[in-house]
Amino acid sequence: MRARLLPVVLGLLVVLAGCSTGSGAVAVNNGGEFRFVAGTPAGEVIPVDKRASAPVFTGKLVGGGNFSSRELHGKVAVLNFWGSWCAPCRVETPQFQQVYAAVRGQAVQFVGLDVKETSEQFPLAFMKRFAIEFPSVYDPRGEVALAFRDYPANAIPSTIVLDRQDRVAAVYTGEVKQADLRHVIDRVLKEG
Repeated sequence: MRARLLPVVLGLLVVLAGCSTGSGAVAVNNGGEFRFVAGTPAGEVIPVDKRASAPVFTGKLVGGGNFSSRELHGKVAVLNFWGSWCAPCRVETPQFQQVYAAVRGQAVQFVGLDVKETSEQFPLAFMKRFAIEFPSVYDPRGEVALAFRDYPANAIPSTIVLDRQDRVAAVYTGEVKQADLRHVIDRVLKEG
């Protein structure tokens, strides 16, 4: 019996250690269980000729309404996979709002994708607390994250930047720094 419990206890300790440090990302594609994976804080811009099309997705917006990723066509899009339970998300979210406020008049759209919440009241409270103005899709089962599993959006937080042709131009796992995100957005905007 002890031999069977030891892996479970060790797994829980790893998850708790990751949550307390806020220095990792949580995988959401392994059957609904969470595990921490190494983050890659500096995103790389994927060369134009190597970019793949992003999957099309739809969903219900936090607070009401519907969303389709088709609305992003022709814009540079920043997709941020987050959860109110995620410590690194609480650090990067105010920075995302600042970048959003700085670029909202340009052809840039931010969309949050809230995953693995047990109730919509948690993301609503989170967005109010951090004065988030950009929309977020309520994705409690992580279905949109699974659609992006090749990039990988299977870790929380993750951020994917799409170019104007709906192709994946940059991928971050883990917390994103404001200056790095702004640099990538500016580079993708200049592509025309």
